Amino acid sequence: MDDAPSRKPWEAFHPDGVIIFSDILTPLPAFGVLFDIEDIRGPVIQSPIVSEEGLKTLHPIDLDKLQFVGESLKILRQEVGGQAAVLGFVGAPWTIATYIVEGGSTSTYTTIKSMCHTAPHVLRALLSHLTQAISDYIVFQVEAGAHCIQIFDSWGGQLPPSMWDSWSKPYIQEIVSSVRKRCPKTPLVLYINGNGGLLERMKGTGVDVIGLDWTVDMADGRKRLGSEISVQGNVDPAYLFSPLPSLTEEILRVVRSAGPRGHILNLGHGVLVRTPEESVRHFFEVARSLNYDTFLQTQTPTEGIGSLVI
Repeated sequence: MDDAPSRKPWEAFHPDGVIIFSDILTPLPAFGVLFDIEDIRGPVIQSPIVSEEGLKTLHPIDLDKLQFVGESLKILRQEVGGQAAVLGFVGAPWTIATYIVEGGSTSTYTTIKSMCHTAPHVLRALLSHLTQAISDYIVFQVEAGAHCIQIFDSWGGQLPPSMWDSWSKPYIQEIVSSVRKRCPKTPLVLYINGNGGLLERMKGTGVDVIGLDWTVDMADGRKRLGSEISVQGNVDPAYLFSPLPSLTEEILRVVRSAGPRGHILNLGHGVLVRTPEESVRHFFEVARSLNYDTFLQTQTPTEGIGSLVI
C-alpha cells in the first residue's frame, strides 16, 4: 500500500476472515531443510535435494521449532474473538518440493520436472515426507486456534494436468484425508495459481473451498465446479488501482457470477505492493453493502458472502 495504515488490517477493515501471512517455506527448517532469504534472489535452499543422499537430511517435523507460529495464531484468535475466522496457511507438497529441488525460486521448473522421469523414487520419497510434515503442521495450527486452513499449491499450475494428477493431487488428497481424521470440523481451502485447467481436478481432492485466481471467469468456474462446493475469489488485485466505481462494478460482477450461496468474496491473489489503502477500504465497504436491501432488490440474492483480507 502507498502508506502503511496506522492500524493493523484487522483493526482498519474488520474483515470476516484474517490470516497471518507465514511464508510457505517457514516450516522447512523444522524438518531438516535450511534456507536463507536474499534480497534479490529471494529464498535460497542451502542444500537442494536431488538424490537419495539428500533425503537423509530429512526428519519428522519438530513442532517445537514452530511455536512462534502457534503463539501468533493464539494471539490473533484472542484479538478477533468471535468476530472473524482465523485462517492457517500451508504450502502443498509439490510447491514446497519445487523450492527444495530447484534450490529456490525458478521460472522454468526444469530440474524438478526432469526428476519426475529421471529420479521418480527420490521425488516421491520427498513428496511423501512433505505430505506427513504438512499434515502435522496443519493439525498444529488448528490446535493453536486456526478455524480454517488454506493450502497453497502455488506452482501446481506449472504442471500439465496429467502430471498434476500424478505429482500433486495424490499428496493433497492424502493431506485432506489425514486432517479430516484428526480435525474433522476444520474447513480446507485449496488455491493454485493459474488453475484454469485444473478446476475439476482440484474438486477431486476433497477440499471444502476452491480459490479461483483472476484469470478464471467466476461464472465459468462456478459452472464447471457446480454448486455443491464453495468458491473463493476472484477480483483481479489490479482493480484496486482503478477508479472506485470500476472496482465496485467488478465486485458486483464477481458476486453475481458466483451465485447466491457458498462464495467467499476475495481477491484472486494477494494485495499488490503500493495498493491504495482507500481502495482496500472501499472493497470491504462494498462487500458489506451487499447484505442491504438496495443490492438485493436489483441483483441475485447474496446469502453466504464473506470477505477476507490476506
